[in-house]
Amino acid sequence: MLEVNNFFHGTRIVEGYGVLNETGNEVKALGFKKVLIVTDDFLSKSAHYQVLKESLEKEEIEYLLETNVKPNPRAEDCDAMAKVAIEEKVDAIIALGGGSAMDQAKAVAAIVTNGKTTVEWGDVELEHSILPLICIPSTAGTGSEVTWCAVITDTARMYKMTVGDPIHMIPTLAICDPTITLDLPQSLTASCGVDALTHCIEAYTVKVHQPITDALALKGISLIAQNLEKAYVNGHDKEARRNMMIASTIGGMSFISSNVGAVHAFAETVGAWFDTPHGVANSLFLPYIMEYNIPACLDRFVDIADALGIERNGMNDQEYAYSAVQYVKDLNRRLNIPKIKEIKGITEDKFDAIAQRSADNVLSNDNAREIHKEDYLELLKKAYKDEGEKENA
Repeated sequence: MLEVNNFFHGTRIVEGYGVLNETGNEVKALGFKKVLIVTDDFLSKSAHYQVLKESLEKEEIEYLLETNVKPNPRAEDCDAMAKVAIEEKVDAIIALGGGSAMDQAKAVAAIVTNGKTTVEWGDVELEHSILPLICIPSTAGTGSEVTWCAVITDTARMYKMTVGDPIHMIPTLAICDPTITLDLPQSLTASCGVDALTHCIEAYTVKVHQPITDALALKGISLIAQNLEKAYVNGHDKEARRNMMIASTIGGMSFISSNVGAVHAFAETVGAWFDTPHGVANSLFLPYIMEYNIPACLDRFVDIADALGIERNGMNDQEYAYSAVQYVKDLNRRLNIPKIKEIKGITEDKFDAIAQRSADNVLSNDNAREIHKEDYLELLKKAYKDEGEKENA
């Protein structure tokens, strides 16, 4: 029987410097007359929001603003926003922000057309297409502007659930303007950049992948290796910022049709429990899961080392694959990614529970190498020990 692959992508992408100015034109062309803008309080006071607002006003598009967006968006906040959208009879939603704003907007759009509550749609397929959604990413990390899922925290269970559907939750339009990222602080540039790298590496190494996602993932890895540190050192490097935004979108397109694995299982666990920003959580564990997974797909980590631009210098395949792990560890240090012991709430006495919750996460099933609670626990201890050794060096 021949293998069958599914590649999901139905979002039109408008990309380049200045495209934010065209939002009003795009909204009008799509036939929308009243939109709900979902963003956070900080961005609502930014020059970028003013550009968005003026572009809508120019085309006489009515809009309302909702800013109750938190890192690791909560189900109850999504429900409250959906109620506003229904009462105000909006015909589309615009998300301006990082992954949190876009995920929250997706959940809101799903509730408007499907009813019920966010929790009730957690980890089940939707019945109807979401309200039309336009995503405007403000970071280069999540790739959420082109994915068909939203990761939402059920605060009652301290659990990150997925609200999504490959047919019914596809953003209508992604407006990717790297101008918005020129003002990103270094810490966000770093964590979001390694988040995008995680998406690409996991998409390339999970159990289920395909030629299209492979090609996207390797291109994303290459772009990030060439541009992340440039964007970190000089936030106004326009070429580096644009390439990072493209890499982020590519990463989203890649992992949404393959999957992610153990790095995300860990990140979702600590994100839901300790409210750790998603990009930081991925960055913490990425090199350790890479190292753990090499025996399962050595050839793929050789490809990753090559995409990262590492010089081979006579290394055999095993050495070359492990050089990719060291590259990411060194990158994290150069980008000043926080250490595990610096994350509020994560202490050694909680390692056992973190390991169990990570193992219970469905994403562990798609990891390149079979992984269990005991493996997560050993990797947590190793990461913690490595940090201590570096401090004492």
